[in-house]
Amino acid sequence: MPTVIFDFDGTLALGSGPIDAYAASLAEVAGIDGVSDAVAASRARFADGDPAIRDEYHAVRVAADLLGLDEDTLGRGYRLSRTLLATDRGPIDPVPGLGDFMDRLASVATLVLVTNAPDTRLAEALDFLGVGDVFADVVHSARKPVGIEATVREALTRGAVLSVGDMYVNDLAPAAALGADTALVGATASAPPGPVTMAGASIVDLYGEIEEWAATHP
Repeated sequence: MPTVIFDFDGTLALGSGPIDAYAASLAEVAGIDGVSDAVAASRARFADGDPAIRDEYHAVRVAADLLGLDEDTLGRGYRLSRTLLATDRGPIDPVPGLGDFMDRLASVATLVLVTNAPDTRLAEALDFLGVGDVFADVVHSARKPVGIEATVREALTRGAVLSVGDMYVNDLAPAAALGADTALVGATASAPPGPVTMAGASIVDLYGEIEEWAATHP
């Protein structure tokens, strides 16, 4: 049976709520002026296509570096933000048809979640998205890109693998290097940074292609 490996933030968890919570939490723990403005400017650079910023989470780090904030402060801000995940202060957008799609896919493929996020409120967020019971395994705090390699290697011993994510360097490149197929979603899908098997602006755009992939890769 094939395996489909999913990322979480930016792939299944959509919307600006989690990153807004991260920015607000960082401003709270930093205790200095200008954090919100610096993060907003950095996020705008990413939206404008600045190749130096990989995604919106990286945009927060770039702003923190410019302000001279240390790793401890950045980490405390991030951890605080995750306690707000899938709440009114850190909302995630419902993804149309996601639960039904994942249920169909789980009948023909093994589904695995690999995320760099901690497990804080992860189960609640997956339940909100309607996918709380579809994953054969959930790997949190994975430290991708290296952290996805063991999961891909193990899955390849059982069949074909498709890695789905919004960050090429973390989610797709290490999987492709091991022989997996790849699906890029999100802001860079229109101009992938490297070769991909499929790409779409959102996971919703790839439902059909992913299901076809699973059906043709027993």
